[in-house]
Amino acid sequence: MVRKLFILFLSAVLLVTVTGCWNRRELNTLAITVGLGIDKAGDKYKVSAQVVNPGEAASQKGVGIRSPVSLYQATGSSIFEAVRKMTKESPRKIYSSHVRVVIIGESLAREGIGDVLDYMSRDHEFRTDFYIVLAREGEAANLLSIMTSLENIPSIGMFDSLETSQKAWAPTVKVTLDKLISDLTSEGIHPVLTGIKGDIEKGKNNNAVEKSRFESVGLAVFNGDKLVGWLGETESKAYNYITDNVQSTVGYAPCPDGGGVSLEVIRSKTNLKGKLVNGSPAIDVNIRTEANVGEVACRIDLTKTKSIEELETISEQIITDFIEAAIKRVQKQYKVDIFGFGEVFRRTEPKIWKKFAKKWDKQFANLPVNVNIDFKIRRLGTVNNSYLEEMKK
Repeated sequence: MVRKLFILFLSAVLLVTVTGCWNRRELNTLAITVGLGIDKAGDKYKVSAQVVNPGEAASQKGVGIRSPVSLYQATGSSIFEAVRKMTKESPRKIYSSHVRVVIIGESLAREGIGDVLDYMSRDHEFRTDFYIVLAREGEAANLLSIMTSLENIPSIGMFDSLETSQKAWAPTVKVTLDKLISDLTSEGIHPVLTGIKGDIEKGKNNNAVEKSRFESVGLAVFNGDKLVGWLGETESKAYNYITDNVQSTVGYAPCPDGGGVSLEVIRSKTNLKGKLVNGSPAIDVNIRTEANVGEVACRIDLTKTKSIEELETISEQIITDFIEAAIKRVQKQYKVDIFGFGEVFRRTEPKIWKKFAKKWDKQFANLPVNVNIDFKIRRLGTVNNSYLEEMKK
């Protein structure tokens, strides 16, 4: 009997600790935010939130009367204050757990994004799997007002576009909150962000044919948390080769007799090695790339081993040239190590690194970098020679 009473008492005590959904919030009380834009407005912050209209976003009956998303904006002395002020317009509280992209305005980025990162890393509602991008030559608020044709919810479309572009083309970079903070706080590396542009006027049109598209426009170079410049498309691709971030892309190799061959990169692996040369740091960039022939627009006999070897040699030189040009431009113009060469040297020579740690950016500006490319063609496609080669016969 005593044992039964004890078990009953213990069960009652345990039930007190079972709180259930003590912090639950009903779905119809939340404004589910999928995109967040942060700009500078004078000495204040202008925050824009792209909120899903659930009924319209899930509609299978074509274009509804309302837009699938709504845009709310507010200005405050801090980002947190601006977000809370949105409740003056929004009937529901802004809920950030489902944010897919955060867009930062270029003018704010030039002043510094430290406050933005502090807000996002401190707020428990933010997950860390969203992408952070930069609005090039404009405001983040304008990009969030663009409606796209293939995806009802523009922020999700931008998220998917970044993933697809990095996998298939390579000049873009998917940067999450954790990655950005890590690059800012680590020694021997500075961060980059993908730049985004879009046709604002066309994007406001509800006609599906006239709707706009987002376009990635190179990588933004940061010195600490401040934007200092931009890389072009080819330079951005070089960055991804160096940082071992190329999954697939397409290159073009000219033929000796005119025309050219398009090559689809199917695999690429980069190995960075730090070393000491005459007491100073140096870096070896070793890249092994494999590709398939995607298109032949010249008269070349691909059944001959010599022809394949010529294309491989030409491709090696092309990749070497644009990677070396990108490194040289960053060294001479921006003087910040976005490639992580300092981090590589620190891992290789941890004791000697202490000597260069505080003046690494100055050292980086004159850092010897040796680029070695090993390019191999694996497959020719479903035919060996082009029809142009057959016509010559």
